[in-house]
Amino acid sequence: MNKPLTRTEHDSMGKLQVPINALYQAQTQRAVNNFTISTLTMPFAFINALAIIKLAAAKSNHQLTLLPEETCKSIEFACQEILSGTYYEHFPVNVFQTGSGTSSNMNANEVIATLASQQLGRTVHPNDDVNMGQSSNDVIPTAIQVSAVLALKHQLFPATTQLKQQLTQKISEIGAITKTGRTHLMDAMPVSFAQTLGAWLTQIEHAEQGVNQTFTLLTKLAQGGTAVGSGINAHPSFASTFNQHISAITEVNFTPSDNFFYNIGSQDALVALSGQLKVLAVALTKIANDLRWMNSGPLAGLAEISLPALQPGSSIMPGKVNPVIPEAVAMACAQVIGNDTTLTVAGQSGNFELNVMLPVIAYNILQSIELLSDSCESLAHQAIAGFTVNEDKINQALSRNPILVTALNPIIGYEKAASIAKQAYQTGQAIIDVAEQHTDLSREALTTLLNPTQLSQGGIQQN
Repeated sequence: MNKPLTRTEHDSMGKLQVPINALYQAQTQRAVNNFTISTLTMPFAFINALAIIKLAAAKSNHQLTLLPEETCKSIEFACQEILSGTYYEHFPVNVFQTGSGTSSNMNANEVIATLASQQLGRTVHPNDDVNMGQSSNDVIPTAIQVSAVLALKHQLFPATTQLKQQLTQKISEIGAITKTGRTHLMDAMPVSFAQTLGAWLTQIEHAEQGVNQTFTLLTKLAQGGTAVGSGINAHPSFASTFNQHISAITEVNFTPSDNFFYNIGSQDALVALSGQLKVLAVALTKIANDLRWMNSGPLAGLAEISLPALQPGSSIMPGKVNPVIPEAVAMACAQVIGNDTTLTVAGQSGNFELNVMLPVIAYNILQSIELLSDSCESLAHQAIAGFTVNEDKINQALSRNPILVTALNPIIGYEKAASIAKQAYQTGQAIIDVAEQHTDLSREALTTLLNPTQLSQGGIQQN
């Protein structure tokens, strides 16, 4: 077997071999050699955020007369190359690395330095040039927040908007239809589809509002705090200048943190975001499970709706079709809820001036945003948009629902109503028939009093 071709690189710890075509250098290779706990590498969204940070930093240092124009231009070129998506394979560092994310910061510094050097025709140094005025300790928290903000803006918020629009459209189509309500999974008073779907819509709206509340916190960045929050080795105007440039690049209004020590030593804003993402995951799980229950059957279940038939449901039972999209969404949401536990534990790991679980925070928060974005879109377009209502099945259940007798409580009293409901259950008669037999109310009056659509609107029924 031929030995892989390598080249010799060195860092402050000495020499080592690096794959000959790798754009990274010695420190990245040490990380590849040392961190082998998983096959997970940092998300592309996080890598893009690092490139954006290095681009904004180079522009800032040049504006502050610390970085020569030609070096700045070469770094800008390298960062844009990475943002084009061409060089992701040169970012092999494991998620489970040093807790500060130093290896990922140096990975970015080295790849950018190599590309910049090739473009400039002379050496651009990963530390002295690309990392000028920065530390891994402010770069990585900044990269997490920038990547999360961009993922929320470009993925999650458009996805929740699609879901809300689809729910609104479905309400306009089927909202007037009345069905049996259920509490404890047991028959209860009638509700309309507008009420059921409207509750889902409100869940999504409230969850989205919760995420929005954390958005502003995430736009206050650690960059400029450098190693411990004091800003050592950074120009006094670096933070403000950096935020002007990164805001222009991303079209998001980023500002320097009010307290760099806070942003570097803790990750409370990300923990808060994760908690709000969990709320959305819980809401989507509720919707997914309601869809599964209403779709259950088609003969032995509720069969109130029919979800789109997307694929065969069994390898042994011909003709079986399962609610695959709600099931997939429920699993994705379970992952998000688990990610929140990881974020909570990681957020506790701020020791003095540095949190030391930053890479796993980045990985989990970005995965949660992606999973929820995709889940909202799947539910909207592959489940809610296409389900149909089985009105015959719904009306059959409504007409025989003994719980409708609740509407007669103000007229005949709870005890009498309970007796009528029990007899209806025992005999299988429609509630209106039993009520007619055991009260002085006329058939016409009972028809009005027990009208499911009217009952779904609440209030006190009067003879």
